[in-house]
Amino acid sequence: MSNGVAGRRKGRLAEHRNRWSEQPRGALISDVSGKHGPSPPAEDGASRQGALKRVSAMFSSFRKGKKDRSKEPELLEAPGPPLEGPSRQQRYVSGEYFFEYLVVVSLKKSGSSYEPQISYQFPKRDGMVRSQKEDEEKTLKAITLFCFPEGINWAPLTEYPSETFSFVLTEIDGSRRNGYCRRLLPSGKGARPPEAYCIISRVACFGLFSKIFDEVEKRRQISMAMIYPFMQKLRESPFPAPGNTVEVKSFIPESGTEIIRLTRPLDSWLEHVTFSTLFQCLSEAEVLLVFSAAVLERRIVFMANELSTLSQVLHAVAALLYPFTWQHTFISIVPQILIDVVMAPTPYLLGVKKSQVDDIMDTTDLLLVDLSEDKKDTFMFSIGDEKSILPPKIQAEILESLKGRKQASTVEELNHVVSEAFLQFFVKTVGHYASYIKYSRPGERGVFEKRSFYKAIESKSTRHFVKKFIQTQMFDLFIQEVEQQQPGPQQGVFHTKILEYHEKRKREKAKKH
Repeated sequence: MSNGVAGRRKGRLAEHRNRWSEQPRGALISDVSGKHGPSPPAEDGASRQGALKRVSAMFSSFRKGKKDRSKEPELLEAPGPPLEGPSRQQRYVSGEYFFEYLVVVSLKKSGSSYEPQISYQFPKRDGMVRSQKEDEEKTLKAITLFCFPEGINWAPLTEYPSETFSFVLTEIDGSRRNGYCRRLLPSGKGARPPEAYCIISRVACFGLFSKIFDEVEKRRQISMAMIYPFMQKLRESPFPAPGNTVEVKSFIPESGTEIIRLTRPLDSWLEHVTFSTLFQCLSEAEVLLVFSAAVLERRIVFMANELSTLSQVLHAVAALLYPFTWQHTFISIVPQILIDVVMAPTPYLLGVKKSQVDDIMDTTDLLLVDLSEDKKDTFMFSIGDEKSILPPKIQAEILESLKGRKQASTVEELNHVVSEAFLQFFVKTVGHYASYIKYSRPGERGVFEKRSFYKAIESKSTRHFVKKFIQTQMFDLFIQEVEQQQPGPQQGVFHTKILEYHEKRKREKAKKH
């Protein structure tokens, strides 16, 4: 790192440390400039403050644990505005439909720079009351920033390869909407700025929406007018159940009526994820180090040149934690105007463009991962203990299992191999949790006996890891939900894998005797 960059970082670091030190170490960042968020620095000016306020309600952070929700002050809550009536709106919110709306974000010249603006919205929202209209405007402003997170410094282009990426808009009540974005160069001649098509949906299924964008882009090359009949047909179609297919009819001049078949993956919990990009950017051993930091809820920043790389890698890393859910700040693509979030002292998973790396000043307790092809070092900064977090024996087992990915010929096969390797890790380390949920009487909430749980682990290295892991919010929320359930057989992939593991161990013991 050059002395000039180091000097600039050092000068600004003190100011940012002071600003973030006002936040308690255990707090989560629920918004940027809301009632309990940090204020932007005065030197950034009124325009930056305004932009931060515009996205305060839509800042992409995951929810707090359930036990903290009652203590949290209500912030700007943005329920979706009504569409064609309450029953239809309820079906959109529940995820029974493909999407809520499509917007086109264009870069409009403003002085010497460009500003992203909504140039088209489908469907139009009419008849909203004032509060709904204000919430809608906040959402749309947030969308423009996430579609063009690099900021205002753009130049007209004659060539621009289209790219697809995603982001998450998280309401303060914990509900989420997914943003799927495809950026491309609009039709025309000469140099021009790119534009973005963005679909907002309650549904998390990246592969499916990538295929939808293929259809959108194909129709766009004929005429803008061809896009919206297709989107209307799609919007009226029910979202398929896992493993099922929905057919959407669409008319194209000179081609006639086409039938587009959209199939939902059978493993629905992996339908928003593909692990291929993660392993293109990182080796198996490097993925394991990232997982080690994530499982203890540390501060992790990924940087890359492509937005699609960032969004795919961050969602893949979050998926490695299944059956647990990342509970802290998660922003797959940090807009330039919100780059100060990297100074937060609380856990996060963030993705930033490599051109913004100079803005990351406080590298204390930070894992900074370079995903770019031209990288010198994968880990620009690290704490240094990542290799010793997981039990050595289980680390070796994960790496051995990951070798099977080289034989995977499809996305589904790759997802199965990778997810199975990390799911087995949790089965072997904490899969005995159900035996330590005790119920005093029928109908009452269970109580997790934490000390007895980790004391039961024979391996010293595994016990050492588990003592740390059970202090994380992701484990805490998982156990809270289990405590609220009644005793008896549990459903789900994780429980099935636990039963299979115990049956396998019984058979192995029987063979020995």
